Amino acid sequence: MLATAAATPGLGDWSLNPPLVLVAGLAVLYWLGARRTFTPERKRTAQHGRSACFYAALLVLVLALSSPLDLLSEQLFWAHMVQHVLLLVVAAPLIVFARPWIRLWRCLPLDARRWLARGLSHGRRAAPLRAAARFLGSPGASFVAFSVVLLGWHLPALFDATLRSSALHALEHTLFFGTAVMFWKQVIPSPPLRVRLPAPQRVLYVVGAMIVSWVLAVVLALAPHPLYGFYASQASRPGGISAIADQQLAAGIMWVPGSITFVIVIFVYVHRWLMPTEPGSTRSPRLASEH
Repeated sequence: MLATAAATPGLGDWSLNPPLVLVAGLAVLYWLGARRTFTPERKRTAQHGRSACFYAALLVLVLALSSPLDLLSEQLFWAHMVQHVLLLVVAAPLIVFARPWIRLWRCLPLDARRWLARGLSHGRRAAPLRAAARFLGSPGASFVAFSVVLLGWHLPALFDATLRSSALHALEHTLFFGTAVMFWKQVIPSPPLRVRLPAPQRVLYVVGAMIVSWVLAVVLALAPHPLYGFYASQASRPGGISAIADQQLAAGIMWVPGSITFVIVIFVYVHRWLMPTEPGSTRSPRLASEH
């Protein structure tokens, strides 16, 4: 049975909210750091491409969290799933691929950088932070964090709670994006961050995460009734679709568009693995896959 159609947010319904302010701040910090970073002539074209990826990632964050899509996500589950896909498999890998870390670091004054570097690398008070960073930066911990956050926040009780609490909703999106960056850092080279997995293991790593996302999609698609009370109780929805159709559409978004980045990364590594070594090349297959 179709639900009554509700008003759809217009293209002008943008929000001046904390995510938009944070994204604007990141753009300014990156710009300042870029002005303080010298790039050799031979590397400038590649750096321009990475900078474009960084700003594209920020634009994706704005579209996910401050555009009319954010308002639509309060009425339609599939729109909410589009937000999650943009955070997990679009913005996060773009950020990692862009390698913005040095430029964001250099936005700080030199004396502040030296003080922070000494404290973080040798300070006794920062020892627990260093240990936590080593643990969370490991491939196993990153995979578990990504999977648990993805599946855990889609449990009906937690998911409905985020829709009734703006603070909890912000925490959910922050963890989605943060753990996704942790995950993609394990498979996409992003100096000075280290990739610890050899290329063949990265393929298995990405396949495993893709299967985790498919598990969520299958559960949503095959559920005989709406899983989320918040959306099921909506008196009307844009387009007049039913709650179960809304949920099945969300499952399709997680299953197909949500798999595109995984498939691209898998294809790139498999292609490099199968490429014949150039005559006279002394690079090993593993090293060749890093460039």
